[in-house]
Amino acid sequence: MTEHSEGKLNRLQRQLPEGLLVDARWLEANGYSRSLRSQYVTGGWLEQPARAVYRRPRGELAWEQVVISLQAMLDLPVSVGGRTALGLQGYAHYLPQSQQHIHLYSTNKLPGWLNQLPLQARFVTHNRTRFLPDTGLTGSGVSLSATRENAPELPGALRVTQWGEWKWPLVISAAERAILELLDELPSRETFHDVDMIMEGLVNLSPRRLQPLLEDAKSVKVKRLFFFYADRYRHRWAAHLDRDRITLGKGKRVLVKGGRLDPEYNITVPEDMDGLRR
Repeated sequence: MTEHSEGKLNRLQRQLPEGLLVDARWLEANGYSRSLRSQYVTGGWLEQPARAVYRRPRGELAWEQVVISLQAMLDLPVSVGGRTALGLQGYAHYLPQSQQHIHLYSTNKLPGWLNQLPLQARFVTHNRTRFLPDTGLTGSGVSLSATRENAPELPGALRVTQWGEWKWPLVISAAERAILELLDELPSRETFHDVDMIMEGLVNLSPRRLQPLLEDAKSVKVKRLFFFYADRYRHRWAAHLDRDRITLGKGKRVLVKGGRLDPEYNITVPEDMDGLRR
């Protein structure tokens, strides 16, 4: 290898942490041509877990490394949300297959190679702004140097957690946003029973975070379901929400065929699911 190539390899080792992913476009933009990439793969300095995707080898690939790479290396506006974010915060770990599907929310179309990677988990992508307003982030909002203490305040009830040996930052939905994302999946991709189990444990939600989310949410279904479950468990934080500022729409919403109509929120719920639980 020439001295010039060795210098570039040393620079790559500084730019690209072991185990994280970048794509061919990133490498090209940073001065690594196709021939040089091929040389690095042949020499074992890079590996290709999927076509046009590269990483410096380090153990088995984890889905968290993939998402951190999207956020911190490729600077994509993507966050972990819904059931997955709730699981990372300890609210869904007891549910079956909670990590078989990793729910990602973004304002951009995510790379097609995501589900070509050698992972047991599969990525499920969602439009982040489908029923909640745009967070205003043009990228991920964090760099690899961010820690939980020095991470910037992220808009839209997003938060930074840390993962792995190096405590890399991982942007996820705070529980207040994640539960609304989960409710949006009802009834087609989530069950009332599973959501009920999660909602029972959400005893420490922040009304300060919830209020703007509920005011801005475009889905009447999500807002009605949220208050149905909040009333069912009489969570203390619910009393601090200003419901007069939250629009619940008009008319009935049939969510369960043959279900019971809840008269308070005009939604059909399973027959065995009554209103107040406590």
